[in-house]
This record gives sequence, C-alpha cells and structure tokens, in this order.
Amino acid sequence: MYYTNGNYEAFAHPRKPQGVDAKSAWLIGSGLASLSAAAFLIRDGQMPGDHIHILEEASLPGGACDGLRVPDLGFVIRGGREMENHYECLWDLYRSIPSLEIEGASVLDEFYWLNKDDPNFSKNRATLSRGESANTQNRFDLSDEAAVELMRLFFTPDEALYGKTIDNVLDEEFYKSNFWLYWQTMFAFEKWHSALEMKLYLQRFLHHIGGLPDLSALKFTKYNQYESLILPLVAYLEAHGVQFHYGVKVTNVLFHFLPGKKVAHQMILIRNGEKEVMELTENDLVFVTNGSCTEGSALGDNDHAPELRVTDGEGSSWALWKNLSVQSPLFGRPEVFCSNIQATKWESATVTLLDDRIASYVQDICQRDPYSGKVVTGGIVTVKDSAWLMSWTFNRQPHFKAQPQDQLVGWIYGLYPDEPGDYVGKPMAECTGAEICMEWLYHLGVPENLIEELARESASTVPCMMPYVTAFFMPRCAGDRPDVVPKECVNFAFLGQFAQTDRDTIFTTEYSVRTAMEAVYTLLDVERGVPEVYGSVYDVRCLLNATHYLLDGRKLTEMKLPLPLKVALRAGLDRLSGTTLAELLQQYDLI
Repeated sequence: MYYTNGNYEAFAHPRKPQGVDAKSAWLIGSGLASLSAAAFLIRDGQMPGDHIHILEEASLPGGACDGLRVPDLGFVIRGGREMENHYECLWDLYRSIPSLEIEGASVLDEFYWLNKDDPNFSKNRATLSRGESANTQNRFDLSDEAAVELMRLFFTPDEALYGKTIDNVLDEEFYKSNFWLYWQTMFAFEKWHSALEMKLYLQRFLHHIGGLPDLSALKFTKYNQYESLILPLVAYLEAHGVQFHYGVKVTNVLFHFLPGKKVAHQMILIRNGEKEVMELTENDLVFVTNGSCTEGSALGDNDHAPELRVTDGEGSSWALWKNLSVQSPLFGRPEVFCSNIQATKWESATVTLLDDRIASYVQDICQRDPYSGKVVTGGIVTVKDSAWLMSWTFNRQPHFKAQPQDQLVGWIYGLYPDEPGDYVGKPMAECTGAEICMEWLYHLGVPENLIEELARESASTVPCMMPYVTAFFMPRCAGDRPDVVPKECVNFAFLGQFAQTDRDTIFTTEYSVRTAMEAVYTLLDVERGVPEVYGSVYDVRCLLNATHYLLDGRKLTEMKLPLPLKVALRAGLDRLSGTTLAELLQQYDLI
C-alpha cells in the first residue's frame, strides 16, 4: 500500500489482484468503515460480492452514522456529520456509489450539486443573553500570547505531545478567545482531551481556518447521514451480493503467531444466543472495527431522562478489542480510551417541532426560513453563556424523507451535561427531553410564561447520552491505537476511528473510509495508490493565509515570535524559489 495524489492514479483502474477469487472477507461491524471496506473489496479488489460477509450485532447497518424514526419515540439522530471538499478517500468511494435520489448520478454528484446550489455558511454562529447575537464578527480574538501558544503547538513534534492534554499546552488566555469557542464546539474538544489530536486537527484543516468562524468550510448532505450516506452504500453492496448477518456478536479472533507472520485462524461469535467457532485460513480476510463512539448510548424520551447502563470499559466493541489486545502489544491498548466515561461522555437531543410556534424564534436567530428546504442555521449555533455549553442546529429540511412537511427536526448537544442548567436548574444528564427543550427555548428567547407549554405541546425531544462519544480524543501515546494492518498480519486489519493511520484526524467520515481503503489495499496488494491526506499543512502560502485570519489583521512585526516559530516559518518560505520572505509576508498582509 502506498500514498499518491493527482489524476494519473486517481483515474486508473487496478488490475485484478492475484488469487482474489479464492478469498473471502469477514467484516465485523457494519459502520461506515466496514461498509466502505466491502465496497473497496468489490470495486478495486474485484472480489465477488457473495464472498463478503458483514457481521453486525445490531439489527441495522450504519454504526454511528444513524438517523432513524424510532417507534414510540420519533426521529432520532445521535450526531451529525460535517464534511469538506478534501475528504479524498470519502469522495473517491462515493463517486462509485449510485445515488438513490437522482437517476444516473453518484452520491458524490448529488452532494456536489446540492452544495454548489446551496452553499453552507452561518449568519449567526453564537448567541448570548437569551437569543441575542454574540456578535463575534467572524473574529478569533486571540491575544498575542494566545496566538503564539497556538503557533507553538502547531510546530510541536508528535512525540512531545504523547500523553499530554490541551490544558498542558494552552492556558486561560487562549480559552477566552473566540477561536476556542468555535473550535471546542465544532469539534467537541474538552480541555482534558489530547493536545496531539488538537495539533493534528490544526494541521489537517489549516486550509479551512478562514471558514471556521462562519462555518463556510463545511458541507452537508441533503438528509440525515443514514439516508444520504449509509443507505446508498448498503444498496450498492446488496446489489453486488454482499451477505449481511445481523444479530451476530463476534467476541474474539484468535491468532497463530508464526515466524514472520501473524495469521487469524479462528473467530468466536454468538449467533442467536448460541456460541459458534469459525475456522479461518489465510484466504479468509478479517476486518475488525475496534472500539465505538456510540457504544452503550442510552435514549430517553420527552418524559424520561436517559439512563446509562454501562460502566467504564463495558461494551461489546471494547470487549472484542480487549480480547485481541492481550494476544499482541501491536493490537493496541483499548483501556486508554474506554476507562473514563466521565471524561468521554456528552449528551445530545433530537428535537422535532410539531407545529410552527417555535420556528419563528429559530428564524430570528439563523436569519433564514427553516421551511425553505435550503440551508437553515448553516451549522451549529453555540449559546456562549449556557452552563451546558449548548449548541444546536437545523440542517436542510426535511431532515428525514418520512418527515411531515409541517415539522422541523433539529439537534441539540451539551458539552457539560453535569452542570445545572440556566433555566431548568438541573444537569442535562438528569433532564427529560421536555426539560432539555425548555432550556433550549429559554436560550432562544422564548417568553418564560410560554416555555413549558411549547416544550410539551409544540415539540417532542429525544435525549441521548453517549458514554464514549469522545473516547478517541483521550490523551494517547504511540502504540495505543493499532496500525490498520499490524506488522506481519497477513489476513487481518483494524478499521475505524481507533485504528492508526498517519496524518489524518479521527472523528470524521474521512478517517473511517481511509482506514478501510488502506486495509483493503494492503491485504489484497491493490495496484493503485491510496489518496494521501490533503497537503495544505505543507503549503506555506496556506500557512500564511491561515495566520492572517488567526491574527485578525494584526502584523507579525507587532508580535514577539518564539525562535522555533521563526525558524520553521523561514525554512518553509525558503522552499519557494524566487519568492522572498518579505514579499510573501506583505502578500498576506502580515507585515
């Protein structure tokens, strides 16, 4: 497996890998990573579809990419997916997946046309004082000291950040900035999360720094992620004969450790309550999605708060990974990510507006008609003075194909679910759906004498507590996440957010698809390059453009830059032949 970029490799069709007709694939889990791996096995590995088996404990595919109408509850979305134009592996996949909406088009075509005609951006990124605009003016408001701290983090080697939290490298001066408000709420970072992951995010999305304040960097699907991304992919796989096995829980994969190779030789599973042992050969390729951000999620309803029923480390996906990890240190350390629910949880809620009585308050804030079928909030609106640090959003409506025309479906989440609310006076974690809706209505500016009536009669709210939702952001060291294909494994790969691949960032659809592509290309030796991560971090002009935005128009000459930053900046600039340092800095209004 190797990385590449450019059209030469992108448009090439690999030849059929040797011996692929004699191979079978067993994919454990049916989230986006697993479904993508199955698609790459078919399209690029040219494996017969009926040789591919997807084993799923639940009754539906999709993993964390959900969006369902749940009987007796209503519409439920645990979370949303923010995308951008440089998700190279994601779009490489979806250019080949037929759209379910437009005959003769791909999912990529459908997505591209939608976002061309209706580009995303926010007209009001944050509020305070009960629905008033926070008036951030798209500024980052980083002090000189905070800007230097951020630049220093950007240039820090990975190894120096192993095991460190954001709090270890940034201070209160930084946390007061609009940059942290935008960043924390858009990506769900907490101060105790990994400084390494924050640095990798800075580098990965450097080209979008200018679009961070108004969310113009983001693109969204027409409907929820399940209907827009998962169902077309499942339809493609089923059309090629892929076998889906629901109600199957895999508890272990056992290995033979031989000289120069590791061979998965046995799979232990439970089907319909009965234990089965499946013998494997080197022609049986096994793909495991290790860990899960939605494992153990608990739903409430309008009248009941969600009740977590798992303790630290519990859950099928974690149990499987633990059983694998004891067999080899190369299989990672799951306990790093799943042992502190208090640090990895937050809560979301799906709110369905049953009539138009609340819609006007939404429209006043987002400055768009929520019934128009076009962009509504343009991404999340953060309530800056919320004790829960609440954010909320309404994407294009309808958000579900089955949604009645006179209803709106939105999403709320709180990063601090254990703090007492500003209106209800209770922690979000203890609130019913109606009480969460009341807190939201309070921050929309709804008159207090109407709040309870509207929350109970004009809305239905389904809360969801997710104990492991930011588990992948926990501070980590080398080896905590296993490589996609661990050293010397000949028929086994890890997939998803807890597998290790260089440079890309977790908590994205791209990461799931990238790990899937790398796994398939490695185990089948596909003669085509995996698209490398978009390289803006190595583009000095992009770096200077981002710096221009971060400084809100201030000049570098007005700041005391640390020597390492000066050296790194000059070294990068010097690579641009024929352009002097002064010319470039002047071009980006930095001196």
